[in-house]
Amino acid sequence: MQAQSFDTDGVIQTAHAPVPTADRVLQVLAVLAQQGQAMSAAELMEQTGLARSTLYRQLARLKRWGFVLETDGSYAPGPLGLQLALGFDLASHLVRQARQDMVDLARQSGESVGLVVAVNDQAICLDMVESQQSLRCSFEKGRSVPLRAGASAKCLWAHLTAASRDALLDAHHGMQTAEREAAAAELQAIRAAGFAVSSGEVDPGVWGCSVPLFGASRQAAGAITLMAPILRAQGQEPALIRMAVVAAARISRQLVLH
Repeated sequence: MQAQSFDTDGVIQTAHAPVPTADRVLQVLAVLAQQGQAMSAAELMEQTGLARSTLYRQLARLKRWGFVLETDGSYAPGPLGLQLALGFDLASHLVRQARQDMVDLARQSGESVGLVVAVNDQAICLDMVESQQSLRCSFEKGRSVPLRAGASAKCLWAHLTAASRDALLDAHHGMQTAEREAAAAELQAIRAAGFAVSSGEVDPGVWGCSVPLFGASRQAAGAITLMAPILRAQGQEPALIRMAVVAAARISRQLVLH
């Protein structure tokens, strides 16, 4: 499947659709950030749809400013990206407001808790509180997964704006298919329930419950996800869901008040 992104109106574009000249350098940087590993020029050309000469011009600009490092013909995010990440950690309102309740939820449940947000068509982990148990589930901070499967992705997808939600349904399932209708019904059920649950849907042996976080605008600002090994969650699902819902409500109140 081609890489995708949302334009400013929330409409999905494929990575091979025309990209404004001024945005091309950001497109290259975004692809590198989402992959989480070094990429060759050929891989970047495939993901961005840029011509080789155009790609190399963008890479040269990014390397000059320290956003990209080149090693043996492969490209990866550079040191300036780390400085941006540090600045984000210090300045992020969502991370600050959610952190203590995430710590409390991890302590109460004995399981790991992640803070995720939707960016373009990806669920990105902003923060993570690890379980203290030797067998635990985790979502590495800074990593991303497509908004398609699993509790985190489906919770965020369900709470996108209607236009963005429908555009992603069209991209994944076509305009008028039984699969699209089933996926749309599942997203509606998640919105009605107030949380999403998955069991082994993305990673075998992992159970998760994701609950949206709302600020003053009532638009979802992100979600928290409680994740546990399936064997440990069995029989405890209702209690774990209640814990996650209560923690999310506390965080949402903080976001509204601050």
